Amino acid sequence: MPELAVELYGRALGTLIGTWRDFDFAANAAAIELWGLDSQILSVAAPLAPRPPRAGKQRRQNVFHELVPEGRALTRLAAAAAVPAHDTIGLLRTYGRDIAGALQIWDPQAPGEPRTPAIEPVDAGGVASMLADVSERPLGNAPTRGKTSLAGVQDKIVLARTDDAWNRVLDGYPSTHILKPASSAYPTVIYDEEYGARLARAVGLAHFSTWIEHFEGAPALVIERYDRAADAPGGRVHQEDFNQVLGARGDQKYQGIGGVVSLARVARALTSAAGPESVGRLLAMATLAAAVGNLDLHTKNLSLLHAPEGSMTLAPAYDVVPQTHHDNDGLMALAVDGEYTHSALTREHLIREGLSWGLGDAEGVVDATLAAVRETAASESPHALAHAGLRGDVERFAANLAEGRQAGSV
Repeated sequence: MPELAVELYGRALGTLIGTWRDFDFAANAAAIELWGLDSQILSVAAPLAPRPPRAGKQRRQNVFHELVPEGRALTRLAAAAAVPAHDTIGLLRTYGRDIAGALQIWDPQAPGEPRTPAIEPVDAGGVASMLADVSERPLGNAPTRGKTSLAGVQDKIVLARTDDAWNRVLDGYPSTHILKPASSAYPTVIYDEEYGARLARAVGLAHFSTWIEHFEGAPALVIERYDRAADAPGGRVHQEDFNQVLGARGDQKYQGIGGVVSLARVARALTSAAGPESVGRLLAMATLAAAVGNLDLHTKNLSLLHAPEGSMTLAPAYDVVPQTHHDNDGLMALAVDGEYTHSALTREHLIREGLSWGLGDAEGVVDATLAAVRETAASESPHALAHAGLRGDVERFAANLAEGRQAGSV
């Protein structure tokens, strides 16, 4: 029966056994001795056990299903690997060397394993070519030696930054940055996201760098990966998104699809795994989303960080993209106090949502977040190529919320 090795923080964690139809994860005895029986170091949904209980098999499988991309990127990666798009085991066999977090997954029986990770310098023209070719070659994976998988729908490539040079990653070398090319369908989106990232840093919800860079005329949003760190084992920091935590699959990341996820369920998981500081930051993230018009705060855009010793905390805010100026339904991915419509959200919705989680200082969190957004929007302009009304939208949404009106009030 096929087996894939699963490593975490450079240590053998366990094995994936079986085909895409019936696979399961079993932890190694040494990993259980190191991190403890029932440790959640891999995932809240998959505690370490030498004989995993049958009842949790679907949730354990889901942890690994959610490591692969969605949409067109999934189709292209599957075709390049010569496996069906539903074959998670086949995809991870090919691309599991560089994925979200600190996991590395590989086939001990595959020719060339164990591989020696390497980098390949790439100049500005090479990066521009990778950006232009991203729809056909997702993530910028090199033929044969490209081993990266990263969840999500949006086109992107990954690179490693060393000194002042960009490098393609080979055979599992940890990528350090994500680059998103300009979109012909949504020409302002990378510039809008850059402004959203600035606002997230101003509120104290993100620490990683983002900027717009041109590669021989090809613009890209460059995002420093928060799940990479030079002082972490192997340069990686482990994470799991809240689809994995809550057992949701694919588009169930939206509360309206299946009703599997909600802010309350995320908050309950955080209360148990990480504590009140993380729960407070979750409310600040929901407030930031309302203040900037980020409709896409779904459970794949919320994650847990797992430190090597086993502690957990809410990951920084990422993919903070103002979206209300696009042609969409205007609905939040996750309801706030039962309200999905962004334009109808109020300060009271946000406060009541936080209070329902048991967060005593919900009012203080909401007000401090709105104040920081308003202060930053008043002093910092979006990129010149961002949506022309972006700054005005953010100022209006944040002011309306702070003053007790519906976010979309004119």
